[in-house]
Amino acid sequence: MAAPVDRREKILILGGTAEAAAIARRLVAAGADVVTSLAGRTSNPAPLPGHIRIGGFGGAEGLARYIAENGIAKVIDATHPFANRISQNARLACAATGIPLEQPERPAWKKQPGDNWIEVQSLEEAAAALPAGARAFLALGRQHLAAFEGRPDCHFVVRMVDPPEKPLGFADCDLLLGKASADPEEEANLFRLHRITHVVCRNSGGEAGYGKIAAARKLGLPVVMVGRAA
Repeated sequence: MAAPVDRREKILILGGTAEAAAIARRLVAAGADVVTSLAGRTSNPAPLPGHIRIGGFGGAEGLARYIAENGIAKVIDATHPFANRISQNARLACAATGIPLEQPERPAWKKQPGDNWIEVQSLEEAAAALPAGARAFLALGRQHLAAFEGRPDCHFVVRMVDPPEKPLGFADCDLLLGKASADPEEEANLFRLHRITHVVCRNSGGEAGYGKIAAARKLGLPVVMVGRAA
C-alpha cells in the first residue's frame, strides 16, 4: 500500500528575524510544511517550529534549484531589511521557477521629537560623520565594521551576539557580547557606563532594536543613522 501523500503547502521562509519566526509559528499552527532558512551568522539560533536549514544557497541559481528540487510552493522573504543580496536572489529565483514570492516589509524607524539623527546612506559616510575623540557605540553586526577600522582617533564599543572568529581590526575598542535590549533604560545605563557620545546603527526598524534609539533620545546622544537603499 502506498504511503499517504502529504498535501500540505510547502513554504520556504528566508529568515533570521523576529518577523520570520512569527510567520513560521503562524504557518506551522495552520498546518503548513515550513522550512526556515538561516544564514548561519548566529551560532545558537532560537528554536523555531517546522524545519530549519542553515547556510547559503549559492546565489539565485542555487536558490532556484533548491526550490525546484524540494517542491517549494511559496517563498517568504522575511530577512533583515538590509539583506539586499538574498532579497535580490529571492526575486530572481522565484521569477525563474514561477513560484510566488512574498516580501513583508518591516517599517523603518521614524525620527521623533528629541531625536538627534545624523542621516547617512552608507557605512563609509557613517564613519566619516564621527568627530575625532568620539566614543561610538556600533550596533551593526560583525560583517559591517570594516568602514570604521580607519578611525583610530575614535574609541568604539562593539556589541555582537557571538564572539568574533578573529580579533577586531580597531586600534581602540571594547567588545560586548549579547543581544540588544528593547528596554531603553537598560540601553541608557550601558551608554552611561561606557561614556558613549555617539550611537551608530542602520535603520532596520522593529521593536527589538529600538531600545538604543529611545535611550539615545533620553540621553541627548547623536545617532548616526544609515538609511535603507531605495
